[in-house]
Amino acid sequence: MALSRSRREGRRIDYWPGFVDALSTLVLSIVFLLSVFVLSQFFLSQELTGKDEALRRLNQQIAELTDLLALTRADNKSLEDNLATLQTTLQTAETEKSRLLGLLNADAQATASATGEVGRLSSELQSERDVSSRALAQVELLNQQLAALRRQLAALEDALAASEARDRESQTRIADLGNRLNVALAQRVQELARYRSDFFGRLRQILGDRQDIRVVGDRFVFQSEVFFDTGAAELLPEGQRELDKVAEALRELTEEIPPDIPWVLRVDGHTDRRPLSGAGAFRSNWELSSARAIAVVRFLQSRGIAPQRLLAAGFAEYQPLDLAETDDAYRRNRRIELKLTER
Repeated sequence: MALSRSRREGRRIDYWPGFVDALSTLVLSIVFLLSVFVLSQFFLSQELTGKDEALRRLNQQIAELTDLLALTRADNKSLEDNLATLQTTLQTAETEKSRLLGLLNADAQATASATGEVGRLSSELQSERDVSSRALAQVELLNQQLAALRRQLAALEDALAASEARDRESQTRIADLGNRLNVALAQRVQELARYRSDFFGRLRQILGDRQDIRVVGDRFVFQSEVFFDTGAAELLPEGQRELDKVAEALRELTEEIPPDIPWVLRVDGHTDRRPLSGAGAFRSNWELSSARAIAVVRFLQSRGIAPQRLLAAGFAEYQPLDLAETDDAYRRNRRIELKLTER
């Protein structure tokens, strides 16, 4: 009997060390995955910070190039005005030169004819010679002035060509920086769209498949009856419970969105087209829709959502979803819409 018992005890298998090894391996794997996730989040935040700095530099360069372009255009205008003035002066000088040359030729002809006349007085001949000498001196002076004007025109044309080249270069740089800025802005829009998709996905999971809550385009739509009594802007307990779920999803999303992305949660209030009776607290659908949107925003703020991330707007009955004049259409048009958008 003792021998049989010892044999059974010798064949018993101890599983505990293997279980401990497997559990240790699982714990190490989880720690490794968490480390990889933390590192990836760190590098992602570093990359986003670098993009923001590059975007700021691009905006600054665009502003500097715009100022430079304005100065260049002003210089071009001044050069063009000087060029027009010099061209007018040159034309006047050439006209005066032609007139003086005509006088000189006339004097020369008069002098030639006078040599054949024996009775011409010597004083008149001397006077003609003096006139010819003065005309020649004026022509020489005009030639010098014309040469100086031509040199000034050549210098102005060179300066104008250089200014136009700088203008073209500045426009090219501005266009390039504009394209880079558009790409950066498009990346920001894509990031916000991704976070919006995540937010809507979480709301669908939290709120479930309720018929009075649905998605229309890029907005989450709640029927007003979920939050308010008819003609009132005080949140019902059921509405507060639903908004608690929205606030929870929004708080989680706020921790994930980089703080430099300018996003807001816009709360839009809508009513149906039927006018208010006037006996209540609100005199128009404008006041009712705005008060309801503000009530939702204040509640979300009380649940820890930063006020600078919230926006309230009232649209009264002027953006209906259903144009029919039925009770069902009126019910669809009475709604609160949530939209995650840019500020």
